[in-house]
Amino acid sequence: MNKEQAYQNMLQPSQELINDILKIEGDIILLGAGGKMGPDMARLTKKAIDLAGINKKVTAVSRFSEESLEKELNVAGIQTIKADLLNENDVQNLPDTQNVIFLAGHKFGTTGNEPYTWVMNTYLPGRIANKYKNSRIVVFSSGNIYPFSPIEMGGVTEDVSPSPIGEYAQSCLGRERIFQYFASKNNTPLLIYRLNYANDVTYGVLLEIAKSVFLGKSIDLSMGNVNVIWQADANEIALRSLLHCSVPTKILNVTGPETISVRWVASKFGEILKKEPVFNNIEQPKALLSNAAECFKLFGYPRVSLNQMIELIAKWVIEGGKTNNKPTHFQEREGKF
Repeated sequence: MNKEQAYQNMLQPSQELINDILKIEGDIILLGAGGKMGPDMARLTKKAIDLAGINKKVTAVSRFSEESLEKELNVAGIQTIKADLLNENDVQNLPDTQNVIFLAGHKFGTTGNEPYTWVMNTYLPGRIANKYKNSRIVVFSSGNIYPFSPIEMGGVTEDVSPSPIGEYAQSCLGRERIFQYFASKNNTPLLIYRLNYANDVTYGVLLEIAKSVFLGKSIDLSMGNVNVIWQADANEIALRSLLHCSVPTKILNVTGPETISVRWVASKFGEILKKEPVFNNIEQPKALLSNAAECFKLFGYPRVSLNQMIELIAKWVIEGGKTNNKPTHFQEREGKF
């Protein structure tokens, strides 16, 4: 099996997702669907609906600066709407839909452009919360809102109070609070989805480490431990979370089960790529880590294992597969993105 076939096999909907799609009443709309996760989430949703044999509409909303992406989604049977979510008329013209997944936000380029980050991450959520007050809403957030925790703790749970570092993380907490306020006011079922870090062959922490090993670039160990999850697994969890939106709002950490050593992962890639990893700095006693035990209780463990991700991504790097060149900056300890 070549790398493309292996990759496509890891993007197929699970039977659990198909079963849950049957339980979700009404159509599904993805807001901010043109980013890293949105296009594949839209395709995954459509595949699950088709395999379930039901009639349910999937709508992807984005500015669609890449026209080819809009055409690809249309060919896949996904309705697209070209809209600027900061434009009041565009928002009001969006169709009323029972199930909303809110993916819109701004992270990279925050430093030096803080006002735009805040308007996207805190002002826009209030408008969307009012527009879709009669819907179920899954709101994408970030594990960045948590404080760093000792490695031996195994990550923080949803019960730990947020302590965001830097304006991006602060604005993410602002997004949550705005949605929570309107959800409480309007009795809107809501789930806040705190993710870190999604990985695909085209982007993610694992790809960045693999490319650094392959190219002989030094790997910063100051953030010496991370959490990762396969993007398709993360997308499934987002869709299935529509059945767990609640009043009051449910908070959910979403990531993989391991507290992963960056040094260990780099060494694994080094074995496959036949390269010796180069490191700088040393591991700190604390890192940005989440405990996703509640997520596993609801949905089970991710289908794609860490070793599967490592092996596929290594093959992708060796064979020069397409990547999107959007770094995660997972090493950042000062909150400057």
